[in-house]
Amino acid sequence: MLSTATTMRLPMLLALVASALAGPEQKVLDVSKGAFTSSEPRKLTGRFLHITDFHPDQFYKFHSDIDESCHDGKGRAGMFGTEVSDCDSPASLVNDTLDWVRDNLRDQIDFVIWTGDNARHDNDENHPRNSAQVLGSNRMVAAKMFETFSGETQLGRALELPVIPTFGNNDFLPHNIMVPGPNRWFVDYAEIWGPFIPEEQRHQFEYGGWFYTEVVPHKLVVFSLNTMFFFDRNAAVDGCALASEPGYKHMEWLRVQLQRLRVSGQKAILMGHVPPARTDSKQNWDETCWQRYTLWLKQYRDVIIGSLFGHMNIDHFVLQDTNEIDADKILAQGDEVYVRESMDLGDDNQVSILDRTDYLQDVRKQWSKLPSSAGHTVDEYGVDNLEEDDDDDEYDIESVFGTKKGKGKKKKGGKKKKGKKGKKNIGGEYAERYHISVIGPSIIPNYFPTMRVYEYNITGIEDNPVWKDVHGTPSTIQGAEMQRARELGVARQELKRRAHDEPVLTEAEFEAQFPDLFEDDDTVHDAGKKKKKKKKKKKRKGNGPPSLVVPQGPSPNALPGPAYMPQTLSWTAFTQYYANLTTINNEAEHSGGHDVNPVKFEVEYDTRDDDWYQLKDLTVRELLKLAHSIGVDGDHSRDDLVEAEEVEEEEEEWESDGGDDDADTSGKKKKKQKKKGKKGKKGKNKKNKLWIEFLRRAFVGTMDDDDLAKL
Repeated sequence: MLSTATTMRLPMLLALVASALAGPEQKVLDVSKGAFTSSEPRKLTGRFLHITDFHPDQFYKFHSDIDESCHDGKGRAGMFGTEVSDCDSPASLVNDTLDWVRDNLRDQIDFVIWTGDNARHDNDENHPRNSAQVLGSNRMVAAKMFETFSGETQLGRALELPVIPTFGNNDFLPHNIMVPGPNRWFVDYAEIWGPFIPEEQRHQFEYGGWFYTEVVPHKLVVFSLNTMFFFDRNAAVDGCALASEPGYKHMEWLRVQLQRLRVSGQKAILMGHVPPARTDSKQNWDETCWQRYTLWLKQYRDVIIGSLFGHMNIDHFVLQDTNEIDADKILAQGDEVYVRESMDLGDDNQVSILDRTDYLQDVRKQWSKLPSSAGHTVDEYGVDNLEEDDDDDEYDIESVFGTKKGKGKKKKGGKKKKGKKGKKNIGGEYAERYHISVIGPSIIPNYFPTMRVYEYNITGIEDNPVWKDVHGTPSTIQGAEMQRARELGVARQELKRRAHDEPVLTEAEFEAQFPDLFEDDDTVHDAGKKKKKKKKKKKRKGNGPPSLVVPQGPSPNALPGPAYMPQTLSWTAFTQYYANLTTINNEAEHSGGHDVNPVKFEVEYDTRDDDWYQLKDLTVRELLKLAHSIGVDGDHSRDDLVEAEEVEEEEEEWESDGGDDDADTSGKKKKKQKKKGKKGKKGKNKKNKLWIEFLRRAFVGTMDDDDLAKL
């Protein structure tokens, strides 16, 4: 066990290590601030923080050129980062962001979900990444996270609340390519994330890079998924169909753990870096992994509360339709396993707003095909006046595998059987056909730095023991090795590396170890990158045949889970915070000193009083209603989202254009005829106002109305 003096010096030691690893221009994170002593016992607050994609860059230079990755030249690079650019984050942004979190959020949350990417992008051939830089960057962010969420105890500095990290696709070399474990990266990160990984999970983490933390003792577990083994762009692995693949092993581990939680009556949040985003033409995950994961979501819908991811840097969510589960695709059988290209959003830092808008348009197109019953909600008594659904997308919640469109059961007379009051097509009153994956916006200022605080229902568990009382420990770092590292002025992991004489390798040297996975691509050579070979349609190779154990679904008598029906542990709302870097940088340049933290976050929107999204809570049914509203054409959006004066103006236009004087003059009928008959240019270019607001939030308010209207 470390002495009090040693643990007090831990942040300073880690800062010295980072300085040794840094290049000439590198700045290190400030882990010397924020001493905190907690005298009062913590209680559950019913809130947690999701923060993602810091991407600190030790070569970032103030007033450098954004076309030079903010590394060289003269330009508009701001002191605390450069919004709407391809530059990574300066250390000052990471430092001051976490200082703001410490001062404003730490004592109001129960746990932290931290979804990866804590190293810079490999986007400058004049500054190629190497393993020391990637690990050093992650070590510093981890030290700052530990300082932010820890306090002094009689035994030394200890976490006040659990922090759950996960791998981003830039947190190892080569980026995107993670080889099966055990490997050196897992050993390194077991050390870097030592305070955050439960001791009993350490062996599992060093084997596969995954683990879980019981964030509310005996009630709620957060799973840190290693999405690199599901990632379609990871050419070192091959999906989740074969028992020899790490993706398969990871899914089986998850299945076993979810079953254990069901038996014990606990609930789960799933989190990872790369989300299971999937459109008609592109996907983030290998299809076999998407299929198996979605099957788990369906069968354990009584256990899983929700899924949170990062990577894509834009505020949005995606639906997973369990009607698309296909046994052949889970097992990589049949002729149509690979029908989508790999999605590259979030893969590097040079994806344009237009590319991201095209992706969001594809998401909207999917939402436009939702059954019409998705746009109707039940009231507090479960009553819905929808009589029937005219979609032919029949769905059976009890069937393990999805029923294809147009293949529902038919009544006599050839008509397809309708679900009760039209709700069967969405999986019943609570829309259990669907699952929601929420993708959080990032700290890296592709737009404005952003984070999100979720609220969850703690009714009946207000006095439940908190994590610190049950699982908290002063430190998981072994004293003897830490003392030796302090004497030598290096990190503990550096001692292990020296013992094994492991060299520091660059990204190119790592790639050279896997020549069959890479090929030169002139279109991206100037950016200092390699491009993965496209996966071809072919049978998978590996040891053993494809395998599938289908879990049992919820008990027929069980109530819908907390993702679907409001209850204890259900997500109820979130507040999104952002930092206006335009204002912050301008004030920093024209002020003398910084006696107070110049980086301040303010509320962008709060779902509890949001006139646009109108979410009563964060259950699947509410988010499905929102997706349906965004997906429909502008002329079919909800009436209460159209300002009254605009409706009156459009009705006057219709009358002046020669409307039918004999038509029913009631406002409702007249409005409907106006919409049906209006075919002019103005009508063609009319935008769904909710869709525009959705885009505005996706890009964190960095685009004005005129630019949004052009997208």
